Amino acid sequence: MTKIICSDCGKEAEVPFKPTEGRPVYCRECFAKHRPPRRF
Repeated sequence: MTKIICSDCGKEAEVPFKPTEGRPVYCRECFAKHRPPRRF
């Protein structure tokens, strides 16, 4: 797990990957807001 600061809300969180330099990284709550809705 890698500690990150959410690019959206600024909250500290952990992600199971190493973030790519220059790309935004989000906590679980903000990631859900940025992901397109799932279609079945």
